[in-house]
Amino acid sequence: MTMIKTDAKPKIVYSCYYTRSREGEHFIPEHVFSYQISGEMIASDWKKNYHSKPGDFRISRRNHLAKFVKIPPEGGEFKVISLFLDQEILREIYQEYKLTIDKKPQDGIIIQLNPHPLYQSFMTSLISYLEVEQENNEVLFNLKIKEAVHLLLKVNPELKDVLFDFNEPGKIDLEAFMNKNFHFNVHLTRFAYLTGRSLATFKRDFQKVFQETPGHWLLNKRLQEAYYLIKEKGKAPSEVYLSVGFEDLSHFSFSFKKKFGIVPSSLFSK
Repeated sequence: MTMIKTDAKPKIVYSCYYTRSREGEHFIPEHVFSYQISGEMIASDWKKNYHSKPGDFRISRRNHLAKFVKIPPEGGEFKVISLFLDQEILREIYQEYKLTIDKKPQDGIIIQLNPHPLYQSFMTSLISYLEVEQENNEVLFNLKIKEAVHLLLKVNPELKDVLFDFNEPGKIDLEAFMNKNFHFNVHLTRFAYLTGRSLATFKRDFQKVFQETPGHWLLNKRLQEAYYLIKEKGKAPSEVYLSVGFEDLSHFSFSFKKKFGIVPSSLFSK
């Protein structure tokens, strides 16, 4: 994977994979404008899958949890170019043009965009930036982000309701949120933020709701889900461990045996 970045965080990212890949981090901190060059990507939240094919353009929406599977073509490479739309730059454009938000955007982690010559030429122009020195180019990259935002608004004006929604997550029902999102492998600070709480408040509220710590509850919930998927749905442990929030198969197998007294592979073979 190649990244053009500043000293703060990546601005333009070129991803290239030869093998099927799952992302470990499932939190989207900024809006991301992407072009799928080759291969396919499947993004999913707790209720829907989003499928991107070669030639597709998309916006990945900020402040969402998602799982990503990147699939290279047979004998080829998965390739995608992504531009991170910085919140500070979006605020500058919003204030400069005195734009107004007409309505609250609908839910959904991915917005699929119809192909357009302006999108295509812009993404092609980004390829040359991969050769530019990464350091001391903050102004240059910010100009490309501004150009991208203007193109998006020209082709899809309704995107202003998404791009310029600067609201942060409010305090929501903790029990409902965690039961929907426990399988996302993110740090507790992410869960706290998305439920509108500080980490300390999140832990305190969690204890009140579930009568146990977040770490203990998450481990048990993920293992119970894994048991169900293997026993009742016939899924292999190698399929299950990532989908329920574990990073490592050996750690998953160890935790599974400790809780249920058997290794997950023996349950699968029965």
